[in-house]
Amino acid sequence: MDHDAYPDAYIRAILADVKTIALVGMTDSPVRASYIVTRYLLAKGYRVYPINPNLAGKALLGQTVLARLADVPEPIDMVDIFRRPDAIPDVVDEALALDPKPKVIWMQLGLRNDAAAARAEAAGVRVVMNRCPKLEYGRMAGENQWAGMNSGIVTTRKPVLASGYQHFSLK
Repeated sequence: MDHDAYPDAYIRAILADVKTIALVGMTDSPVRASYIVTRYLLAKGYRVYPINPNLAGKALLGQTVLARLADVPEPIDMVDIFRRPDAIPDVVDEALALDPKPKVIWMQLGLRNDAAAARAEAAGVRVVMNRCPKLEYGRMAGENQWAGMNSGIVTTRKPVLASGYQHFSLK
């Protein structure tokens, strides 16, 4: 897999296939990316298990924070890594030790470890590096264009919504 340029079909297939996500590196700060991404993924219908040994047992966004991947009570489809780069190999090893193994290991924006990715791929696990599932979902579902991104139009006016709840999905 070329980890510098992922085909849209590869990302779309992952986001459509995944149901359970273990988010490693969850924080209790509502302004941090891991918190925002968790809230977004929960709103999109994914089951998200926050992982952080320092916050284990605490409830965040209605989810109980777990200490480690092995504590997740069901098979994990995707491990989303929000940790510093030097922690990636250990997180990948912990994920590969699970039975069954996760289908996907996803490393957030700014995170890349080719050796860990090669180990995961050799074990049959798909890998995404230096991407954000929230941003990719929004791009695939058309939410970013609705919000004015990539539209070629610069404005401070908010779009007028019809009555009801605005929801975008991959389908």
